[in-house]
Order: sequence, then structure tokens, then C-alpha cells
Amino acid sequence: MKPACSQSVALLTMVLVLAGCSSTPVSRPSQPAASRPVDRSVSTIQVPSEDRQEIVLYALSLLDVNYQFGGANPEAGLDCSGLVYFIYKNALGVTLPHNAAEMARLARPVDRQKLQAGDLVFFNTLGKPYSHVGVYIGDNKFVHAPSSRGHIKVESLNSPWFAARFEGGRSLMAVN
Repeated sequence: MKPACSQSVALLTMVLVLAGCSSTPVSRPSQPAASRPVDRSVSTIQVPSEDRQEIVLYALSLLDVNYQFGGANPEAGLDCSGLVYFIYKNALGVTLPHNAAEMARLARPVDRQKLQAGDLVFFNTLGKPYSHVGVYIGDNKFVHAPSSRGHIKVESLNSPWFAARFEGGRSLMAVN
């Protein structure tokens, strides 16, 4: 990553973290946390702006966690679908499959120009469709767990490597 890009990512991360820390807590119109069901289905994600903010904050909080094939928690490491599984489970209480292609099957397609923070982006990295997934955070950037010997990081959809392998964007959010 170029120094200017890493400075931009660091600044964006700091702004989002500080905004989350300094803002007044948002009250959700749904049930109080104590009585909210532990598990929600994908079809119940209803409050895009709040849910999307939670997803992005969780994604950014996992930067630099190690990659681990099959990993589903930050302590042991995360793979790409484990990352998305962990984010959605902890940010929204939604349980997704630990498989990128299955996640793609559950989500509805979104044009690249209409991607919003919290949507999923899919790539063909193993010679098969939807073999890699990341979480879109805005500004043509996404968070993902890249590969063995790597760690969770922010990448650009415009980078030549990812642009050549882009399969499409998909959303688990309800259409408003």
C-alpha cells in the first residue's frame, strides 16, 4: 500500500472510530438489547443506516487480524467468509454461512455504482465464482482477509488485481 493511501485509510479509520466514540448513542426502534433475539435471519436487517454503520465499525476494528484458513474468530484468525460471518454475527446478530458462495446466494445483486457501506463484494480468486468475499466500506474500498501469511486489510476495488477478478456486489439489507 502506498504511504498516501495508508495515511488516508488510517485517517478514515480514526475519524470513524472517533465519530462512534463521540456521538450520542443511537436508539434503535427495535427491541431493547436485553430482549432482542440472539439470532436474526437475513431478512430482518431493516435499518440500513444504523446497521451499515455497525458493520463498517466492526470491519475496521478487525484490521491487522491474522488470516487463518477456516478461521471464524479474531483470536485464532479469520478467513474471508469467517470475517464476514464474524462481523454480521457481532454487529447485527445475523448468522451467515461460513462460505462465500453461500453468502452470495443469500444476498441480492447490487450494481457496483450503487454499493453502500456494509454490502458484500465478491471475487473469483480460485477459478470459481464467488470464491472470495469482502465488506464494502465506501469510496470503492473494502475490508477483507486476503490469504495465508496475510492479515485483514483495506483494498481498493480499482486495484488491477481485484478489478480483474470482481464478480459483483451483493446486499443482505432489506430494500427500502
